[in-house]
Amino acid sequence: MGVGVHWRAAGRSTITALRANRSSGLFQREKCCVCVLSRTCSSVCAVTAGFLLFLGVSLLYLPDPFTSEPFVPIAEENPAVTLLIWTHPFGRYRKLPDCFALYQVRGCTLTDDTFDYAEADAVIFHHRDIATSTVELPPEPRPPAQKWIWMNYESPTHTPRLWRFEGRFNLTMSYRTDSDIFLPYGYLIPRVHTAEGLRNLNTHPLRGPSRSDRLRPRLVAWVVSNWSESHARVAFYYKLRQYIQVDVFGRAGRPLPEDNGKGSVVRLVGRYQFYLALENSQHTDYITEKLWHAVLAGAVPVVLGPSRQNYERFLPPEAFIHVDDFPTVRGLARYLLMLRHNPARLRRHLDWRGSYSVHQPAFWAEHYCTACRAVRKTRGRTDVVQHLTRWFRS
Repeated sequence: MGVGVHWRAAGRSTITALRANRSSGLFQREKCCVCVLSRTCSSVCAVTAGFLLFLGVSLLYLPDPFTSEPFVPIAEENPAVTLLIWTHPFGRYRKLPDCFALYQVRGCTLTDDTFDYAEADAVIFHHRDIATSTVELPPEPRPPAQKWIWMNYESPTHTPRLWRFEGRFNLTMSYRTDSDIFLPYGYLIPRVHTAEGLRNLNTHPLRGPSRSDRLRPRLVAWVVSNWSESHARVAFYYKLRQYIQVDVFGRAGRPLPEDNGKGSVVRLVGRYQFYLALENSQHTDYITEKLWHAVLAGAVPVVLGPSRQNYERFLPPEAFIHVDDFPTVRGLARYLLMLRHNPARLRRHLDWRGSYSVHQPAFWAEHYCTACRAVRKTRGRTDVVQHLTRWFRS
């Protein structure tokens, strides 16, 4: 049993592959996604996995960031739709995107005007806003054939009052691979599918390791804004710092650079060989931007979250170091110190990078456009999510 298990919250649910009582035919897409996010072992495997990635991502309604050809639907089968954003997430207004200009998604009209409710083909609801009672759901009955979409990017630990919404929604949208509309915090794209004319600014080619990457001056960094003594990651940090130096940034440590955005975090982490990508809670598929910041920075992520097998859906197995790989924290610390003085061994954790680009969806523009595409592809179907709580907490 790995070191991370000792800091997990009691009662953690087991990973579930299928959702109960759903008959919408989405299981094949989930299988495809698991295939897609598996590692590639050779150039032939890379090409095969790349093709499967394109197929699986398309089926899951992800935008096609690695193709320069616009998405052209058949008008008779996929008529244009209107998607209403019921409330801007966390009450923070953002200008609505042009889905075709940004993601080559045609036939999508986005609106945040609640007076358009009666004409909307679908309405997207951000869970945190409707769960806190600051925003009410529209009154029933809803317009005929209108879909309601439940959108949530928090972990089950930080998702309250799910029981209030049983039987209310038609589609789920989240980071979970078995969501009706799956859009994770980030994902890899084989470089063979990164077109020269790439128009998506959120896709970044990764470069292979250089000598300077293997000789970075600093060892381990951790950027944390939500510090809680009850978190498993804080208990893990207290143990790790007994054996090696960990530079902590954020609310509980040194101040971040003034820019304080994704770019500044990536630049900061770029001075370190390792980065602690520690999630605030451990749940199926809950792998957030922390991991992708490390990947973009060229640091080897040390992860605490779901199982190693779960991470391997998104990354090659050598691309990260899982705390569960070691029986003790001291053993993990020794391994990191060994890698620091053994560039050839460290390179094994970095060589995979030259074969991929990383895509980080833009919150929330890409989510709206992805949802709109899903509404077009599922027009005429109004399946109801019967067991939202049981599924999301599984």
